[in-house]
Formats: sequence, C-alpha cells, structure tokens
Amino acid sequence: MKHDDTAPPVSPGPEDRADPGVLRAALPAPPAVLAEVFSADRLPLVQEYAELLATDGVVRGLIGPRETPRLWERHLINCGLLAAALPADATVADVGSGAGLPGLVLAIARPDLQVTLIEPLLRRTTFLEEAVAQLGLDNVTVVRGRADALHGVATYDVVTARAVAPLDKLATWCLPLVAPHGALLAMKGSSAADEVAAAAETCRRLGCAPAVVEELGAELAAEGAVEPIRIVRLSWADPARVSLPLRGRRGSRDPRGGSSRRKRRKS
Repeated sequence: MKHDDTAPPVSPGPEDRADPGVLRAALPAPPAVLAEVFSADRLPLVQEYAELLATDGVVRGLIGPRETPRLWERHLINCGLLAAALPADATVADVGSGAGLPGLVLAIARPDLQVTLIEPLLRRTTFLEEAVAQLGLDNVTVVRGRADALHGVATYDVVTARAVAPLDKLATWCLPLVAPHGALLAMKGSSAADEVAAAAETCRRLGCAPAVVEELGAELAAEGAVEPIRIVRLSWADPARVSLPLRGRRGSRDPRGGSSRRKRRKS
C-alpha cells in the first residue's frame, strides 16, 4: 500500500493492524511546525519515535489506530510544547508514562534532562525499554512500578503526568516525588481550572502553594499552527519544611531496583 501524501491518511482496519507497512502508511507526513517545537538535530528521533508509536504502539494496544493520523498534533507536538517549561539539566519523573507521553518526548527534545519513566504495566515498560534502546537515548530510565512505591525513595526537580488522573488524586500520588524546590507539571485540557478548584483542599493539606494554570504554545497557536496546551503547576508552599527521601537520593536513576535500560544517545 503506497501512501499518497495528497490524500488524508486512512486509519487501518482490524485486518491491517499487524502489517507494519499499512500501519506506517497511516502516519501523515510531519507538519512544518514540528521544526519550531523540536531542534533540527532532534527531528530524526522524533520521526523515528512517531513510527514506533504508529506501528508497535498500535499492535501492542498502547495507541489506538484512530490516533495515528493525529499523532503529530495531538500527541507529539502537544507533549513537545511542555519541554520549554522545564529548567536546564533537571531530573524528571513521568508518572503513568504509558507509551512515553510526555516522558519520551521530553527526553528527545531535551537531551540535558535525566528522565525516569514510571509505569506499572509490564507490556508498557517493555515497549518503553525497547523504544529507549532503538532511539539510542542515554538520558532515560524505565521503572516498572506505581508512583507511591517510590515515596521516600527519590525526588525529582520536575514530575510530569498526562491523562493519568484528576488533579486531587494526582497530587497525592506525585507530590511526594517532588523535590523541595521542584514542581509537579500536570498536563490538563479545558478542565484545568475546574480541577484546580476541586483539588484545592487536598493540595492545601499536602502543603502546596496555590496551583497555577499556565498556557504553553500561545505564539504558535496565534499563527494557527498548533493548539496551545494547559498545564497545572503545583509546588511546595514552604520548601524548607519538605521532608527529603528516607532512602535513595534525588533523581535516583534506578529506585527500588526498577527495570531500566540506557544506551548511547544517537548524535
């Protein structure tokens, strides 16, 4: 099946979902705006990851086949916009990483980051480990486990989560992983303000400063190139009162002996 760039890609039917050629053909050509979100030297890795999602990701049930035609805008660019909000050389934990969104995208976009992908399901961590190896990323660690299993083990400069849980539950799971001067960055849609209001008491009880809703990608959105994203930023009200991990260390690369695989990054 030859992909015609002049026609919209067609989502594969059930009989086609094991055929890599058919699956790959459903992935549209990269949009021009991709080069405004990712640096030129990282574009080949983004495209290789997109093909992995469109093929192995679909076959393994990590990405629905109907998502393939909108992988660029809805998933990869969407997650790539988050990269600009992270400080330099930060340690990052992506909770409920799934197929690597946003964690793997951040690791691709920002090689200065040290990213830990936290995911409890074996089939997902297997995919993540294979993706890290194939992409040659040396700044990623994959940990199979729940976020609360790492409480008291390690903290990170930034903790991210996308489409994992409502903000009140997410804060309970993720804030114990946030370093004293770090932040939880929860990717949310139009419900961000409502979730902040609903989680206010939980966040106050946990010791958070008031949540801040931020919009990223507004400049590109003004050009009609992308939809902006909304994140909820949660940080500690009094960093001096935050307890450090009882075991492990900040940004521990292999907390609790979780599975990990790190390879030399492609240049």
